[in-house]
Amino acid sequence: MKVSDLANRQSWTLLRPYVPPHSGLDFADACVHTLAPVKETSLLILAAALSSFMSSAANPAVETQSAARPGLLLHVSKLGDNTDGRSWRTAFQTIQAALEAVPDDLGGHRIIIRPDTYAEANLDSKHKGAAGAYNVIEGDWDGRFGSGAKGWVVIDSGAPRVVVRTNPKAATGNPTFMILTNGNPDAETGLKSVDWWGPWRCDPAYSADGWDRWVFRRLYCTGSEGGVGWDMTCHEGVEFSAIVEDCVGLGRFAGACVMAHVGRPAEPVVFRRCYFMCLDVWGDAGAVYVRAHNKRMPSTPDAVFEDCTLIGPDNALQVGYPKFEGYTRVLFRNSRLIVMNFSQPHGTPATGAVYSDLAGKFLHVDFEDCTVMGYKVLGARDDDLFSYTTKGTNRAYVQYRQAVPKGFERLRFWPVETFNELLPPRFQSSAAATKPRLTKLPVALSPSERTP
Repeated sequence: MKVSDLANRQSWTLLRPYVPPHSGLDFADACVHTLAPVKETSLLILAAALSSFMSSAANPAVETQSAARPGLLLHVSKLGDNTDGRSWRTAFQTIQAALEAVPDDLGGHRIIIRPDTYAEANLDSKHKGAAGAYNVIEGDWDGRFGSGAKGWVVIDSGAPRVVVRTNPKAATGNPTFMILTNGNPDAETGLKSVDWWGPWRCDPAYSADGWDRWVFRRLYCTGSEGGVGWDMTCHEGVEFSAIVEDCVGLGRFAGACVMAHVGRPAEPVVFRRCYFMCLDVWGDAGAVYVRAHNKRMPSTPDAVFEDCTLIGPDNALQVGYPKFEGYTRVLFRNSRLIVMNFSQPHGTPATGAVYSDLAGKFLHVDFEDCTVMGYKVLGARDDDLFSYTTKGTNRAYVQYRQAVPKGFERLRFWPVETFNELLPPRFQSSAAATKPRLTKLPVALSPSERTP
């Protein structure tokens, strides 16, 4: 979906959202409870008419996890007096200051940020959320929290006034960065594409698992290697869960990533209604990058992308690096995977909208009601292709001489609606922008009612 209207638009089809197994959650029960006053009949409705309902009911897990325990409420605003963050008047002026004020690992804490641009990098959480009580970091997109502003909270990690270089003395094959005390930072403004420099702190000696069980909402992350993401690094194999909703992530390496973790069966990493883009083809760059460290293939996904738009010059999803051994499972639901490369076969073709550097047995991908655009749909190092499943209607628009994998509908015409996700509103017709989509809700309103 487009950056310009991302947070105003809910899921463009009211498909059944991902509800983790063994979580005790039943989406149909939640819908029945909410719609009890409605006449007991099959509902054929406009998706737009239920956008407010779906925003609260689409993921009951999130609402339960983030609201189960009332923790500390903290505010961030450049207009605050930077004292205790307990109100907009006393708000912290930086996001990191609010993170440092989170008191414990009991969960339920909330950080609300006034829309503005924040020149911050390597944000660090010392306190995780808790089971059933996720912490929340959220932008006041529509002003409902009283900040007095509306719009994006932009976290621009390329904007801090520092001179950054790769550390030539780092004791790792993937060296860290260093900040120089000399030099002129104003002569080096721009995207800081240096390994390990990004909005969220992690490096080979420092794990990002402090962000476990956090919810991220209405954040626009850009200016460096990655957008929204975490690497467990020195704590590889640790369980990790997070929920990202209505966010934008742009980075040289990836717009979103999660690495070296093990997914909890009832609490996968979930990205919902997000827009992610990478800005490079070199190395393991992809719109999103996932690499779990499971010892066997899990029955549930390590990462879920639901109603997301993923854009890259070579890969929409990149998984792993050569010779790595560990199992990863990814689910795409109602998402758009777009690769901006339709080269000729003898030119510089893209390696695949979904590409893996791993041996085929180490990756499984589930596609459900997705559209893929690019030179070809799937690719793998040494043509050792991973396993995948398809459910619902999955479509592919590829370079005309490339085969379309089984389970995908080959598109004859350019998918205008999908490509519109990249276009500003002024280039779209009003009819295309406002055309409603009718979807039958998968709910039963009484024992005698059965909607397919």
